[in-house]
Amino acid sequence: LLFMSMAAVLHRVGTVKASELGGLFRSMPYTAVFCMVGAAAISAVPLFGGFVAKSMIIAAVFEGHHYIVFAMLLFASAGVLEHSGIKVPYFAFFAHDSGKRVAEAPWNMLAAMGIAAFLCIYLAIPGPFGGMQYLYGLLPNEVAGEAKFNPYTGDHVVFQMQLIMAAMFAFNILKRYGLYPDERRAQILDVDWTYRRLGLSILQWGSAIWTRLGALVTYYMRTFFTGIGKRLFAVFSPAGALSHDAPSGIASVLIAGMLAAALLIVYFL
Repeated sequence: LLFMSMAAVLHRVGTVKASELGGLFRSMPYTAVFCMVGAAAISAVPLFGGFVAKSMIIAAVFEGHHYIVFAMLLFASAGVLEHSGIKVPYFAFFAHDSGKRVAEAPWNMLAAMGIAAFLCIYLAIPGPFGGMQYLYGLLPNEVAGEAKFNPYTGDHVVFQMQLIMAAMFAFNILKRYGLYPDERRAQILDVDWTYRRLGLSILQWGSAIWTRLGALVTYYMRTFFTGIGKRLFAVFSPAGALSHDAPSGIASVLIAGMLAAALLIVYFL
């Protein structure tokens, strides 16, 4: 749901960069509400779908005595809460006013977000009228149609609320005293690093090598043809060797050679 709402922002504004957003709750109020529901679900707030699924996974890891993985999951949970649960809706719909005034998301997007928001809430409601049993119906190891795990115990709820309040408190303190990093233009790369960084570097290197090779070939070709031109000029120009007065003896030898060649051609033909 959180990403669906940001897709609606991308559709209307043309970007989802935090440095270019802010104050969109004024022109996209329904999308802002759905985004907050998605943020609550992905942050595992009680009575939202993420709380049931995330509590189940973390409790199973802890009961399996995988304590290192348990600590890593807690750290990742806090990171998701700070980034997706707080930062995304805050900088997109609140924070400073970017001055962008756009239309609300199309009705089909709002309908899809509404259905997703309903499921995020309904599937986390326990009891006979809630949808949590339908979610548990997809799980193995059921007992009489009911899952063994109950996320709505006092320790689970208190622990998750402590985690949420601690993350929100830290975010507000950092923003209050200007310690939270400002949003800035940046590129977050994953697999596309292979062609946006590595591939681009290879192309730039190949272009530089081709440019230097072309300059070197051009230099040697210019030197070669310039040398040939100088030699031809030295021979055939008005001041060249063929234009000088030749001695009479050389002329006689040339004429005798031409006559001998003519006689040989006539004799053999």
